[in-house]
Amino acid sequence: MKALDELTFDNRFARLGDAFSTHVLPEPLDAPRLVVASEAAMALLDLDPAVAQTPVFAELFGGHKLWAEAEPRAMVYSGHQFGGYTPQLGDGRGLLLGEVYNEAGEHWDLHLKGAGMTPYSRMGDGRAVLRSSIREFLASEALHALGIPSSRALCVIGSDTPVWREKQERGAMVLRMAHSHIRFGHFEYFYYTKKPEQQALLAEHVLNLHYPECREQPEPYLAMFREIVERNAELIAKWQAYGFCHGVMNTDNMSILGITFDFGPFAFLDDFDAHFICNHSDHEGRYSFSNQVPIGQWNLSALAQALTPFISVDALKEALGLYLPLYQANYLDLMRRRLGLTTAEDDDQHLVERLLKLMQNSGVDYTLFFRRLGDESAALAVTRLRDDFVDLAGFDAWAEQYKARVARDGDYGEEQRRARMHAVNPLYILRNYLAQNAIAAAESGDYSEVRRLHEVLSRPFEEQAGMEQYAQRPPDWGKHLEISCSS
Repeated sequence: MKALDELTFDNRFARLGDAFSTHVLPEPLDAPRLVVASEAAMALLDLDPAVAQTPVFAELFGGHKLWAEAEPRAMVYSGHQFGGYTPQLGDGRGLLLGEVYNEAGEHWDLHLKGAGMTPYSRMGDGRAVLRSSIREFLASEALHALGIPSSRALCVIGSDTPVWREKQERGAMVLRMAHSHIRFGHFEYFYYTKKPEQQALLAEHVLNLHYPECREQPEPYLAMFREIVERNAELIAKWQAYGFCHGVMNTDNMSILGITFDFGPFAFLDDFDAHFICNHSDHEGRYSFSNQVPIGQWNLSALAQALTPFISVDALKEALGLYLPLYQANYLDLMRRRLGLTTAEDDDQHLVERLLKLMQNSGVDYTLFFRRLGDESAALAVTRLRDDFVDLAGFDAWAEQYKARVARDGDYGEEQRRARMHAVNPLYILRNYLAQNAIAAAESGDYSEVRRLHEVLSRPFEEQAGMEQYAQRPPDWGKHLEISCSS
């Protein structure tokens, strides 16, 4: 394991030059201190977990110190925000400190969010507050533990720095990691500003570093775009299957790698509601839960437009046509597994749709229903879950169809059924009220709840002794928390 001063940097994005990013130094936080760190994320950099407890750790990720090999850069990009194009965005409060490669040969961006003003701050203060930093940290690591592709979070550093939002809060920084922080909006920026040389350089950079296997195809850029379409179809299928709402699916928040990216007013579903809007600022519901699938396609179409200098329109349309079938296949496969099914039948889509409609009409807890469905045999499970539904006749009809479907799937035994279903149906998810409880304690100087919640969420499928309170339905107040882009 390595110490902090033993990290090896290879700043490939910085070498693209000043047309792509601007050199900016982090603005240090007052009295930086560790709130929480992820040992799993630290392991990706081969870091000894003990270094998180050292003063230099908080100083590095609180903006006070910098590696000599680091090259902090604020990236420039544009994007479609709530459907309207914004010509220039960029890292308004984040800095790409540099790229570290580990002993396995993987490159990881170190991106410090909340690092102060940049040329792209757009009248903002460049800061992040403690609550939003905690939420991003918890979400990044929780999604990864669920098997949903995501950026990672190394740590949150708190401080005494005052920051004004709706009220005065404390500033914080979160160190997030990804193999790349390039977004759809990067390509849009160079396309709409008519900078073909820089756009070609960006395309070569992404192709060579992140999709090298596409070099072997007759049309490498088209192969790369197809792969991006496939990854996003798979990603959004996992969001929908596990009830995750991103909240701000602007094209500048969409990763070129097809990972969950740029956490803001996200939420997991409590009661199932296909029309749930997690972003209090999203007054028209553009990014509601059910809209995430078509918005994913819309965003890919925006990226396709920016790639027309490299790929024919007909080829781009053909590749875009893969999105919905791939999404549907991935989603249905995930839902079959969540229902404990190991084979495929033509009517499975309708079985899922009927269940979700019943859950919608009865306000059934989305996560706990699937977990409890795997606790015992199908016949006993549906009997116990029946009381959660208002339309008892409707549920009884579905339950009969489900039991018959399970019987046709094969008799694997109750223990094997439980193990198989519990391996894909989490007991613990990052509910908004759990995050809020941890944030409230942290804002009072007690970081123990953030750290405990992080530990619980790192093993979402495994029942953990003494942690029953994290697997409960939320209180009524917990279902109505207002989360906005400032969060």
